[in-house]
Amino acid sequence: MLLGLSILLLFLGSVWVLLAMWFHRPDSKRLRYMPIASWSLWLVVVLFLAAIGRYPPALGLILFAVILIVLWWRGLRAQGISDWADDMAMTTTGRIVGERLELQQVRNFNWRSETDYDVRWDERVYDLAKLQTVDMISSYWGPRAIAHILVSFGFEDGRYLTFSVEIRRARTEEFSALGGFFKHFELNIVASDEHDIVRVRTNIRHEDAYLYRTRLSADDGRELLEAYVAAANELAARPRYYHTLTANCTTVVFRLLRRIHPNLPLDYRLWLSGYLDEYVYALDGLQPNYSMTELRQRGRITQRARQVCDGDDFSHCIRDGVPGYDHSPGPVGQ
Repeated sequence: MLLGLSILLLFLGSVWVLLAMWFHRPDSKRLRYMPIASWSLWLVVVLFLAAIGRYPPALGLILFAVILIVLWWRGLRAQGISDWADDMAMTTTGRIVGERLELQQVRNFNWRSETDYDVRWDERVYDLAKLQTVDMISSYWGPRAIAHILVSFGFEDGRYLTFSVEIRRARTEEFSALGGFFKHFELNIVASDEHDIVRVRTNIRHEDAYLYRTRLSADDGRELLEAYVAAANELAARPRYYHTLTANCTTVVFRLLRRIHPNLPLDYRLWLSGYLDEYVYALDGLQPNYSMTELRQRGRITQRARQVCDGDDFSHCIRDGVPGYDHSPGPVGQ
């Protein structure tokens, strides 16, 4: 019984190690499979020693390998240096001087296709005293349970500043949920115009997006925006890894909000981000006097986004009919 359990644990541990080695394999074609081959050989030797009853040497090899793997894993550090994809090349940073928010590296791309776009990173200034609204945007590209979450801050002058917690992809990388468990991607925080960061999802990547006006108070909205800026500054100074469960577009935002409302409850919908709108609704965080079904139906902005012409006011058009935007927007929380 004990031997069988030990072999099962050894097998499961080896699966984890082999996946970690796969996602961190050397670039050299000659050396690419050497770590995996070495671990496989080690596993065969350990199992052989156990099969012939040589348990002390087998245990010694296991302990030695565990120490090496732990040291290697702990030694992996996000560097913030790579040949990044153009849309992830920068991390937004900023500073707050009184009521004035000064941002650097705000993304403002003009997208014609996934590979045809104008690269533009701007400096922006916002008056924090004129923050009016805070919106949540859920963008779906596959299963209902998974969505990308963006938070958009609306100002009195009609501008919207949208923050997104993203995988910082290298130019040749593609997203892998499995790779996100193994320090395969770094984390990034980007602020952008909606005409860029929302439109690229609805119009270029053909995702399905829903916009909800939240009921955050004016003070809470400002505190959340300042928390985003602080987190982005920290990330720019000290890069870190994305993690599929613990450091993603939803959990990072949840931690920022918990600084404002420490009693926010944990919930499975924080990990099944496609249902995050239902979580916020259950906490009375969305517009009152509507069912969740009504909020989703009226908050679906996909078709409006695709019908907006380049000369139109993108942010205004996608909010047509969204609860809370039926008339002129009032202060945050109304």
